[in-house]
Amino acid sequence: MTIDGVTRRAFDGRDRLATQGPPVYGEPTHDGWRAWDARRSKLGAMLEKGMETGLDGGETVLYLGAASGTTVSHVADFAGPTYAVEFAARPVRDLIAVAEARENLFPLLKDARKPETYAHVVEPVDVIVQDVATRGQARVACANARFLDAGGRLLLAVKARSENVVADPGEVFEGVLDGLAAEYDVLETARLEPFHDDHLAVVAEKR
Repeated sequence: MTIDGVTRRAFDGRDRLATQGPPVYGEPTHDGWRAWDARRSKLGAMLEKGMETGLDGGETVLYLGAASGTTVSHVADFAGPTYAVEFAARPVRDLIAVAEARENLFPLLKDARKPETYAHVVEPVDVIVQDVATRGQARVACANARFLDAGGRLLLAVKARSENVVADPGEVFEGVLDGLAAEYDVLETARLEPFHDDHLAVVAEKR
């Protein structure tokens, strides 16, 4: 992993991913660096597992499913303009507070299933990070592909239980991967255990 603005640091005797910025969720800090907890971040887990995300630092990012800002705050620490889409009003209030300390982070109280509602705000991006708890996760990714520059990457965390709470996760993952084929070429996949149960990480490239 070589991302400008992301490093490994020792926190409490453990070697952990870290970004440089003000703390957000009570994570350990040292000399301006903040630990990136992979058990609270799907993207952090992808990096811990050595996936080739294509992130170098400085990218323009569209983050779908930003919640209260745990992961997107780390992204904004090393990325360029970062558009953070979240549907629920309560976590967006926390997200706005996170953004006050990060001038490149732009919270949007919008539904990721309806990209037309924020198309007038979001510029073309290099990367989409998607972590949404909804059915139709492939449809969300394909609908938002409009924002990706040619060759841009999708970093997707598929939540099996959000798609179908009773189906076998492996079958759910296959269905989502099939759905992505309309807009993306899948480059890499990995299960996110032990950090997150019943999640599949996907790195895909826009066609």
